[in-house]
Amino acid sequence: MTASPHALLAATFAPGESAVPAARRFTHEVMTAWAIVPVMADAEQVAGELAAQVADEPFEVIWKHFGYAVQVELRQRLAPQVDPKGPSVEVEEWGITFSGDSRVHWARLTLPGSVENVAAEWAEESARGPHWLGFLADASDLLAGTLDPDMVPAIIAQIVVPRLSSWCAVYTTDSIVGPLRLAYLWHADEARIDRLREDLTAIGIHEAGTRTAAMHFADSQVLAVPLTARGRQLGMMFLGRADRFADEVVQFAEDIGRRAALAMDNARLYAQQAAANRALQRSLLPPNEPEVPGLDYGVVYEPAGEANEVGGDFYDLFAADGTWRFAIGDVCGTGPEAAAVTGLARHTLRLLAREGYGVAAVLGRLNQAILEEGERARFLTLLHGDITPVSDGLEVRLVSAGHPEALRLKPSGVVEAVTTPQSLLGVFPEVVFEADTLHLDHGDVLLAVTDGVTERRSSGRLLDDGGGLAKLLAECVGLSARAVAERIRRAAEDFAPEPSADDLAILVLRAR
Repeated sequence: MTASPHALLAATFAPGESAVPAARRFTHEVMTAWAIVPVMADAEQVAGELAAQVADEPFEVIWKHFGYAVQVELRQRLAPQVDPKGPSVEVEEWGITFSGDSRVHWARLTLPGSVENVAAEWAEESARGPHWLGFLADASDLLAGTLDPDMVPAIIAQIVVPRLSSWCAVYTTDSIVGPLRLAYLWHADEARIDRLREDLTAIGIHEAGTRTAAMHFADSQVLAVPLTARGRQLGMMFLGRADRFADEVVQFAEDIGRRAALAMDNARLYAQQAAANRALQRSLLPPNEPEVPGLDYGVVYEPAGEANEVGGDFYDLFAADGTWRFAIGDVCGTGPEAAAVTGLARHTLRLLAREGYGVAAVLGRLNQAILEEGERARFLTLLHGDITPVSDGLEVRLVSAGHPEALRLKPSGVVEAVTTPQSLLGVFPEVVFEADTLHLDHGDVLLAVTDGVTERRSSGRLLDDGGGLAKLLAECVGLSARAVAERIRRAAEDFAPEPSADDLAILVLRAR
């Protein structure tokens, strides 16, 4: 396939009925950004047809711009060996290539006309009517469609070239007084990008202006547009073309600059919040994976939310008072409020366990601590137990406080519930908990999950309806603890086409 594209945009899609329409919408946005409307219909058709052939599994759509042509690639890991079909519309060429464990089904479309013709025709049409309103609307949609701060400069440049200018350089700054750095550079003529980069480096653009200014640079007329949002200077956008910038083009550039700056600021705020959420989430999970004699264990944890926001589910496994303790819990809700109760529960469990309290006593005191939080309190379901290695397996004592029932899998394939349902935490002040005792022979598996698994919904049906979770566990005979956890996670994910709206945690304990 052709090498060195001078622009590239990609997106990943989940399997299901919405995959093909989503791939077509993404293609529409890419064609709009690259100002190649003449091939938009064909490009959408090609992307849709290729996506339809792989929509049963996750896949990635990659569009590459080579100046004279655009190429779509559908990349899929561990793809099944099927007979690929070419596009129904006329393309320059298409084919299948392999890279590692990924298969790439690709097709290339030749672009009609030249960059200069596209820019001239669009400028003429804009001068005659309100075409620019649609252009700005498409630009706004494209900018609003990403929350990745590193993608915004690339989208900016691809919006304005070639419609407003022959080249675009986007500079950004990380602080109000910080120096500018070149974030993205794009020229309609790919061969001139390296030379343009050298020239821009030579003049050393370090400070951001506060007003739009015109200047001359090398063989170009240059328009410098500040990127300002919410009173903060985020960078500069430099547009270059051979002739003078008309007044209406300056207005377009300034309008795009305002929209781009707002998109950049939103993306930065989103990224900062996501980073803070991830740091908080890490603080609520075990710091390491301990080695427990006679125990093979596996865990899965997936918070809900596009930014992996902090969730209300948690798990733990730690040494305490000569035994090993484990816990898996689910706080009502997600976000910082749920995380506050998660932190309280996890640290209280560890503290009381290390002071010698039994599993039932720990839950009684944790229940009181949650109630003392007053209006900030949240309901909490919890499975907490201790593990004592013995010669013929593991002795386990555990308490289920309103939590989905724990299941034991025997090597024979028999699955049974092993916990007695008791009151959830944070509701009744006088509740008394009692521990269940069970023995895990060598090869026995104990499975505990949160309701992100059992209540996974598809068309009005829950995953655990009719003992669905027990049936899944029965299929895991002979698997390691990690393999069991992954099998349950994958089954929950595949149970419904849409992403889960609830946090998910899975804890598997297997006696060696």
